[in-house]
Amino acid sequence: MTELDDANDSDFADADRGFLGTLDDPVVTAADGHVVWDCSKFDFITGDAPDTANPSLWRQGKLTAKHGLYELTEGVYQVRGLDLSNISLVETDTGVIVIDALTSNETAAAALALYRKHRGDRPVKALIITHSHVDHYGGTAGLVDADTPIYAPAGFLEHAVSENIYAGPAMGRRANYIYAAGLPAEPAGQIGVGLGISISNGTISLHAPTIDVTHTGQEALIDGVRVVFQVTPGTEAPAEMNFFFPDHRALCMAENATHTLHQILTLRGAEVRDARAWSRYLGEALRLFGADTDVVFASHHWPTWGTDRITTYLRQQRDIYAYMHDQTLRRMNQGQIGTEIAEEFTLPPALERVWNVRGYYGSFSHNVKGIYQRYLGWYDGNPAHLWSYPPEQEATRYVEFMGGAEQVLEKARKSLADGDLRWTATVTSHVVFADPDNTEGRELLAAALEKLGHGAENALWRNIYLRGAQELRDPPAVRAPEFASREVLAALTVEQMFNSLGARIDGPRAAEAQVCIDWVFTDLGRTYRTELSHGALIHDDAGYGSSEPGLTITLTKSQLITVISTGTLDSLPFEGDPGVVKTLLSLLDSVDHQFPLVLP
Repeated sequence: MTELDDANDSDFADADRGFLGTLDDPVVTAADGHVVWDCSKFDFITGDAPDTANPSLWRQGKLTAKHGLYELTEGVYQVRGLDLSNISLVETDTGVIVIDALTSNETAAAALALYRKHRGDRPVKALIITHSHVDHYGGTAGLVDADTPIYAPAGFLEHAVSENIYAGPAMGRRANYIYAAGLPAEPAGQIGVGLGISISNGTISLHAPTIDVTHTGQEALIDGVRVVFQVTPGTEAPAEMNFFFPDHRALCMAENATHTLHQILTLRGAEVRDARAWSRYLGEALRLFGADTDVVFASHHWPTWGTDRITTYLRQQRDIYAYMHDQTLRRMNQGQIGTEIAEEFTLPPALERVWNVRGYYGSFSHNVKGIYQRYLGWYDGNPAHLWSYPPEQEATRYVEFMGGAEQVLEKARKSLADGDLRWTATVTSHVVFADPDNTEGRELLAAALEKLGHGAENALWRNIYLRGAQELRDPPAVRAPEFASREVLAALTVEQMFNSLGARIDGPRAAEAQVCIDWVFTDLGRTYRTELSHGALIHDDAGYGSSEPGLTITLTKSQLITVISTGTLDSLPFEGDPGVVKTLLSLLDSVDHQFPLVLP
């Protein structure tokens, strides 16, 4: 950390500024009694860093572990530390605008209650959702009722569903690693995720927005409060927006400018982001609002005050994404591949000394590879890599070529003793994938991963390494989040519901199946046809193609959820064979929320 400004404690002053109070009881529970959130869980992050934590990451943990209600400026408040993300609140003539909804209904309700304890029982006049990630909309039902206006960027619902429903099981399993689910919070274990301290595990909800924000410069007057929007698609989320409150001189940067380098390609998996566009939107925000802003805040971390400091902060954030993008392309066009560029990547000295662009959540290593992937994809151009073996087959061949497991492990023990942790992890992973019952191989791999984790400045790398070591030794039982609850499904369009079914069709088993159903939706005034064709679920308005429906069902969209979940029609009117529904559902593949990652 010699290149960083250790004496600069402005982040700590900013993180404490305006503190009004926190929860009387630090534990938030769900209706069934399980703990959704515990504010006191990370109270141990104090003093100097232990040997089991990178000092820079330990400092970040101290900052993100702070929790409570804070006043940003007159009429603008923020609840931090009650989930991975923040809830921000702007007081209106007769109520309050809420910005973002955390991950769970329970933590969102607790945050709103904390605000009301200090500021009175103001009704929620509108909810503004900054972008399409679950930690910003999952607690919606804990904040609003059916009549509350909900503002979101255009495309919000499409992308929320794409990540959390279509790819939800795979992304959720990988999220177990990056958010360290099941890893104890302690100096040798979980010390946060860099962007925040952890993620809650309560009830997830989703309401469709009532007002789409479609263009920069769009304005709203919400119960006397003026809001000016800036749409920023393709940045931290495919659908995202910043916005400005002119009367408060307060700028919300969503998740586009926080106190860390963010991710271009998330380690949980998502669409690759556009680093160049991200930089340009940050520059646009500075140009549109910077001179008129006294406080900038975001959906994570703590605010920054003062126009000059804000200008410096946004310029640093702007420049880091442009620099990563351009330097990756420069080297890519000289013939280097992603791993080569990442290994040699360096920063300008002036940025290297800045805390807010350190890689606590994103890292330069995996961001550079994400930029490379955005332009050139997974294939690096080497013909030997065009048709590689899958991991288990490759591992078996590697171990055999290296002289068998015993010789590999003997050399791996020396590599571990010499401190070559990356190579130890590489070769012992081959041993484990060739023979998952090799006890010594698993322990050597676990030991290497543990040491890598303890040295990592990036919180997600730390969590991934430590969670991998944990699963090699004693796989824990982890509560899987329910991204596709009945309440969430109710917000989906009919197309999105059938898209999610199509992603679960077992193609080989369904290849010869003939299933055609017409769904007559009385509440939508539309007849929709689903047809299995060559193992694919094709769906569109009825009346196209040559197939005739074997079943026609008359229902509402909400009743579709019941039919899908139960496989029965109950008292719904229909014509044809009701068994066709069960045939369709029998061809759905089961979802494994705990598929192996560090093991074959």
